[in-house]
Amino acid sequence: MTERSSSMSSVLRAFAVLEVLWETNGAGPSEIADRLNVPKSTAHAHLSTLAETGYVINDDGDYRLGYKFLTTGSRIKHRNGLFQVAEEFMTDLADRTGELVSLVVEQSGQAVILHKASGDRSLELGIYSGMTTPLHTNATGKTILASLPDERTDEILDARGLTRVTDETITDEETLRAELEEIRERGYAVDWDQQVTGMGLVAAPIVVNDRLEGAIGIVGPTGRITDEDYQRTLVKTLQETIDSITIKYRYGT
Repeated sequence: MTERSSSMSSVLRAFAVLEVLWETNGAGPSEIADRLNVPKSTAHAHLSTLAETGYVINDDGDYRLGYKFLTTGSRIKHRNGLFQVAEEFMTDLADRTGELVSLVVEQSGQAVILHKASGDRSLELGIYSGMTTPLHTNATGKTILASLPDERTDEILDARGLTRVTDETITDEETLRAELEEIRERGYAVDWDQQVTGMGLVAAPIVVNDRLEGAIGIVGPTGRITDEDYQRTLVKTLQETIDSITIKYRYGT
């Protein structure tokens, strides 16, 4: 093995260690070694090195992820120009609708929640900044798929496939592509029970100077989202919010 390939292997294994620590909420060298099928000495070496960086904490031989990840993640979020512009408008949208509002961007073919704002009757779904979901499983992700260049959408669908999350998840590509075309025509998406049973969304993309920047979704119980009058109210309010975000993002204040 060359020096470069050995270094790359060590980096990849270090990230694998971090993934195990996330899944287990803390582990020792023996458990890491078992899960990754490596010698205990190798696991211990990776854990010790990661502990030196501050991203992993050694608590009497039990290793866990440190809050330094939170610091880094928060910096990434607050440096994002779209978040900086959208935050106040999302808070207002959540206050006006009483619902949960999410700002989503695409990265590596997945929907990444960048920020959320809660209203006084928001669903408690346990979502958080940095959480990822398949793009095809909810209205917010589908507005992104519908707004991306065709070749990028094709690339994502080829690489990620259409995993079933609930009984209502769209797993047929022809059906999904037909819905994406409808979303392009009307400018927004509505669905329910496709990512979480009992959860519905109304969503629309944020497009600035012909470039997709992200999407905003309003999340509510299926029973509220399926009401057509309520849907229309949410869509109107959402589009007003996105117009405000788009103008401020384009021209600043």
